[in-house]
Amino acid sequence: MELVTETVVESPGLSQYELERHKPMPTLVHGAIQANLTIQIAVNYPNQFRIASEVTLATKPDGSTPDLVLYPAGELDFKNNPTRRIDAPLLTIEIQSPSQSTKDMVDKLEPYFYFGVKSCWVVVPELRAILVYDNPFTYAFFHDKEIVKDAVMNIEIDLQKVFA
Repeated sequence: MELVTETVVESPGLSQYELERHKPMPTLVHGAIQANLTIQIAVNYPNQFRIASEVTLATKPDGSTPDLVLYPAGELDFKNNPTRRIDAPLLTIEIQSPSQSTKDMVDKLEPYFYFGVKSCWVVVPELRAILVYDNPFTYAFFHDKEIVKDAVMNIEIDLQKVFA
């Protein structure tokens, strides 16, 4: 009888979460901002959007998992629940982690737009700011006590409530 062994290759210092999602582990600040965004969108725009976190999208070349996505409101399909969505959300939201550069964040956007996403937000906690992109190369910058205004999505959110 032959002994079969399996070689497991691990990247030093990376968690299973980071390996699967190609992004850093979230922190308390990251999680609180994510929750605050979800609440603000749900409260201000009831029945308009299906808000979800950690949905893997079939973007090129390897897929991606934004922190939040918004789809049009609708019933959940419990029978057809793919692990990778082939239908683009309306909006993706990425929250920058301390180990990510601004370039890292911006590099994520082009595949989203080519996938069919209409608007992308990059949240920069350290600056208490949100960059709203309507294409891979054009953005509006909102920070401090401003109101985020996404003209494509027709969404307005009070930054003070996001960073509370």
